[in-house]
Amino acid sequence: MFKYYLIILTSLLFFNQSLAKDINIQENINLTFKCELEKKIIKNSEFNYQVFLAKDLDKKDLSKFEIKSKQPETLDINGLSSFLSKSIKLSVKIVNKDIVLFKAIDDNSSYSESGIIDRKTGELIHEITKNIKSANSEKDITFYSCSKKENV
Repeated sequence: MFKYYLIILTSLLFFNQSLAKDINIQENINLTFKCELEKKIIKNSEFNYQVFLAKDLDKKDLSKFEIKSKQPETLDINGLSSFLSKSIKLSVKIVNKDIVLFKAIDDNSSYSESGIIDRKTGELIHEITKNIKSANSEKDITFYSCSKKENV
């Protein structure tokens, strides 16, 4: 549990530093992962950052999560959500040898999705924020454990 909080803290610190440079693609990659759902944290009108384990959720594992990047600024994310798969305007794109960090915001700035994957450990955190401008914003933070699949 502590390592997840450490990862979130590290990603937030890294994300804040990366705001000055929202696009930093250092490597060309073409990776495919199979990810197992571990848990989900939900914050909405019903739950206040309540943790649900994978066995308690209807949500499934990710059988094919793909990341493709090409220097200097191309990053494609597929298989995590339809919003990210269709989003050609990721507002944050960071790729280096250790992590891939991405974020997309809808045109109304009321919905966003972001994620970070540690390429060494395979830990993936996916955050969805709804009603960003509202005092009653909602968050879903999902944690996965991923392993690389061979690209065919």
